[in-house]
Amino acid sequence: MSAPGPLDDLHHLLQETLPEARLLASALPGLPELQLWLLDPANLQRAFSSEETRRLLEEPPYWGFCWGSGLALARWILDHPQEVRGKRVLDFGAGSGIVALACSAAGAKQSIACDLDQPARLASGLNAELNGQHVELAADYFAVTGELDLILAADVLYDRDNHGFLDLFLDRADQVLVADSRVRNLQHPGYQRIGTLSGQTWPDLGEPVDFRRVALYRSTP
Repeated sequence: MSAPGPLDDLHHLLQETLPEARLLASALPGLPELQLWLLDPANLQRAFSSEETRRLLEEPPYWGFCWGSGLALARWILDHPQEVRGKRVLDFGAGSGIVALACSAAGAKQSIACDLDQPARLASGLNAELNGQHVELAADYFAVTGELDLILAADVLYDRDNHGFLDLFLDRADQVLVADSRVRNLQHPGYQRIGTLSGQTWPDLGEPVDFRRVALYRSTP
């Protein structure tokens, strides 16, 4: 019997929240170039016990989903590889690592998936391996040293505490891209809206159609 590997470790972490849940290597809608280890949709098509609901609220396995804004931003990057080619980039709040993976696939010189949560970093590493890409993993944004050409952030503005990073990003990188499905009228002098993208969370959570419209912001010169 082979020794447990990173995927076994990630399953163990997932099953601490949802005992019967599994991850599947999943194709992504509108993004055929990449796959991710995501929650098996069969795990979501049942009623959760009160204890499971409590654990989901306390420790949601968000890294087991590809969120709509990340999917949309990854698609945009692959359609505009010149935005990242040859650059050192950082995906802030990486989750599954989909944006960092897209940057790597598009020719970034170095792509860093940064997330405080250890399971998210483990998922990002496994997803990079699944796609034959290389991403660096970082636990602490403030511990990443050296120059950054581009910082990317998808679906992080739902948490008001993260809005303070918008200014920090401007001080740290030459360019910043922010994608968000819930904040579509960002009022910040350092950012301008440059478009509206389409993206849905996968596995499908049945979110309102409005959440499939993703605002894309770029830092102003």
